[in-house]
Amino acid sequence: MHVYLTPKLDKAVREKVASGLYNNASEGIREALRVSLKQEAENEWLKREAAICFAQLEAGESQRVSSKEEFEALARGKE
Repeated sequence: MHVYLTPKLDKAVREKVASGLYNNASEGIREALRVSLKQEAENEWLKREAAICFAQLEAGESQRVSSKEEFEALARGKE
């Protein structure tokens, strides 16, 4: 597989390798892809959770809290 980068991205990869953070360009690109995939998965989880929460709000299944402490207690199941 061959990957072509824009000059800006190529420079960024070369700088990361030169800094010693990565041993070579392939290592840097693999790490960037892993981070991107992880972020994508987290974004999908967040979208699902937001949809669930919105549906609960629409159904009137919500509870008001007046402080951070009250929220944390509710989140821990200690109403």
